[in-house]
Formats: sequence, structure tokens, C-alpha cells
Amino acid sequence: MADAKESAGASNLAGAPGLDSETWEPAPSTPLAPGLYLVATPIGNLGDITLRALDILRAVDRIACEDTRQTQKLLNHFEIVKPTVSCHEHNEHTRATELIQNIKAGKAIALVSDAGTPAISDPGSWLVREAIAAGVPVFPIPGANAAISALIASGLPAEEFEFLGFLPEKSGARRTRLENLAKIAALAAPSQADPRKTARTLIFYEAPHRLLATLADFENVWGPALRVVVARELTKIHEEFLRGTVAEVRRELLSRDRIRGEIVLLIESPAQTVSPGAAQHAATAQEKIADRIARIRSENGIDEKEALKRLAREQGRSKSELYRELQRERAAHR
Repeated sequence: MADAKESAGASNLAGAPGLDSETWEPAPSTPLAPGLYLVATPIGNLGDITLRALDILRAVDRIACEDTRQTQKLLNHFEIVKPTVSCHEHNEHTRATELIQNIKAGKAIALVSDAGTPAISDPGSWLVREAIAAGVPVFPIPGANAAISALIASGLPAEEFEFLGFLPEKSGARRTRLENLAKIAALAAPSQADPRKTARTLIFYEAPHRLLATLADFENVWGPALRVVVARELTKIHEEFLRGTVAEVRRELLSRDRIRGEIVLLIESPAQTVSPGAAQHAATAQEKIADRIARIRSENGIDEKEALKRLAREQGRSKSELYRELQRERAAHR
């Protein structure tokens, strides 16, 4: 056993993972093994960087950054002097070849994003896949992550959750994405046949200028009683959690002059048995535009143009946007 521990410890000092889940290993004291080191950085509070992350950043030969200017602020704060190179969404495919060649030549390369864990809604996934395909060792250096930080303080179910990143920017595509998620949630709903199914939390990142529109889409798809949490400026001075129904949270945000900061948006996917009214709302939300317009025309004795106007008003969307979606539906069935 002693020989095994010594061997594992030596391997760890060279950059490999620790001995096991019950053993803490010392920080590296010898040169790092060649490889790609995915280093998580703080999401706001500089005190959240780990001791291991600092050791790795000091020991690597080069640091690949989403934005070299942003990373340089971090390095300057901790008095780390290392060469940096950009690796972002526009050059990751070409930069991967260069970085992998560096590693094969015996270099240790760190990858960092502007904040948080690389490859989580940030550059890195392509580089990691290419490194693995090339037989290059990849080492995760864990640390801060906005999605997990928001989840554990949200009060929403944490037993089952799904991180979905950013929703589509365009409202039509976003609505379609949410309606598809609602269908999946309906399939996961508990029943007498399988009561073990439980609610779960869906986690999104969202830009502050789109937050109100996204909350309006949530309300239209799932109803005003949907439980949501808006986590804003996590770990920073103005950190804030808004918890409540989507209608309550949206009303609070509408009362503000401006919404600022990094946003994590969490919802309790309504996988539990819902009331008849909520079920009807979900069913209506999943109707095709053409079917909704036909129903409104039939119920009110109006023409298509007026029905389109009423539906746009009900959903808080522009009539032209709904008309384009209607045309796409019709074109798909020709």
C-alpha cells in the first residue's frame, strides 16, 4: 500500500489526478506534465480562485485565454507572469492545432475563459475534443461556476437539473425552444403508473437586455404560476436573488429603470401533476400558430388578420413576427 500511495502521489505531482476521493494531494512542486489544463477562474469575486488554480497558472508554459486583456487583469492581481494567447469562439478551431502541437512538443498549456469554468457556454469544447482525439492529456482544474452557484442558493430542486446555456436570441426561435422543453417536461410528469418522477430545475444564462422578453415567453408557455429564480451578479457586491412566480418576478423587474449584470435564470420545470387550467394553458402554448388562429376565428367570428392581431396581443409579440411564423408553418406543410 505504501508503494502504491507513493506512486500515485508522484503521478499527481506530475499533473495527474489525485489518489482517490478520500485523499487530498499536495499542490504540484515539480514541473507539470505536458497537457491541457482547464482552469476555472472567479466569476466575480477574486477570492474564489483556488490555490490549485494559482499553482497551475504559475507552472504552465502558456495560457490560452478567451480574452487576453481580461485574463491579464487576473494575472496582474496575483503577480503571475506568463505568456498568453487568445483562444475564443472565432479562432478556436485554428488555434487548437497550434496549442496541441505545443503540448506534443512537451509544453503544459492552461485554458481559461473570462470568468468561470472553460467550455461551459464559453470556448473550450472544440479544443478539448481535438486534444483527446490527438492523444493529449486533459486535466480539469475545478472552481467557480455560475450555474451551480445559482442552483445551490435558488431554493429550487437540486436533485435533478439540466443546464441549457443561452436560449436563442430571436424571439420566434426562443419560443419554439421553450415549447419543445415544455413537451419534454410533460412527458416527465409523474403519474399513477410512475409516481417516482419528480420536478427538476432548468438552468439558463441570459443577457440582461433580453431577460424581460424571456420571462414573458416563460409565462406564455408555462403559465404565470411557474416558479423562477433570477440570480444576478453572483459573488459580486450587488449580488441578488429574485425568487417567486414568473409573474411576480417579471412584475418586479418591470418596475426597474434598468436591468444590469450577469444573469442566471432558473425555473422549476413543472413535471408535477398540474391543475386543469395550467394543463390547458400548456396545451394551448404548444398549438401551432395556424391552429390557434383558426380557433380564435371560429370562437369570435373574425377574419385572419384580426385573429392574428389578437393572438399577438395575448402573447406580447409583434403581429409581423407571428405572421412570419405562420408563413413558415404553411411552407413546411406544402
